[in-house]
Amino acid sequence: MKIIAVIPARYASTRFPAKLMQDLGGMPVITRTFFAARETGLFDEVFVATDSTEIFDEIISRGGKAFMSQRAHESGSDRIAEAVAHLEADIVVNVQGDEPFIDREALAQLVEVFRADAESIVDLASLMCPIPDQEDVANPNVVKVVTDASGFALYFSRSRIPYNREPARPAQYFRHIGVYAFRKRAIMEFSLMQPTPLEIAEKLEQLRYLESGRRIKMVVTGHSGVGIDTPEDLERARMMIK
Repeated sequence: MKIIAVIPARYASTRFPAKLMQDLGGMPVITRTFFAARETGLFDEVFVATDSTEIFDEIISRGGKAFMSQRAHESGSDRIAEAVAHLEADIVVNVQGDEPFIDREALAQLVEVFRADAESIVDLASLMCPIPDQEDVANPNVVKVVTDASGFALYFSRSRIPYNREPARPAQYFRHIGVYAFRKRAIMEFSLMQPTPLEIAEKLEQLRYLESGRRIKMVVTGHSGVGIDTPEDLERARMMIK
């Protein structure tokens, strides 16, 4: 089974422009993410897929591999699909460029879903972790997910889900960690679909899968990482590096 990791890296972030090229302990955020993914030793190949010559040149200058997108894309998964279209791979792992602290154990859990899936039932898997802080539950930058009893995603939202109507019996909240693992055929099928209404409303590409009837297997991890969506997140990440 050939497993590759691709890091989609769009330069123009709406909430935090050029965030992937911001300095994080002496190197850009995207570079730290690239090295973190490569150093896990879980992948046969790791590369960055980007629309930015600045990001492309940065990764190449560090001895890494990068792919320059030839088309504009609605999502990171669309960008990855273009990058892997002509590559030999069984499993493609989408590592978010703004998650420089994702660790080996969490990625290994995700890969194991497919190693254990002898009947090839799962086409797509992703990570989630418990949310202990109520401020994060209410934060639209923290994406929440709810699942069925078998661990397949029912819905993702920037809103508080589930709604806890009985405070005496607190609900459990889970944060979606934006790392995905696909069978190659699944991500190629995704790229042929048009953006869907819920995806457009929430700005969450994974909803395209749910709206098209696909299933997403969620894996619980204790490692939440640090997603860099705002300047405040970047400062928190810098403190962690120190």
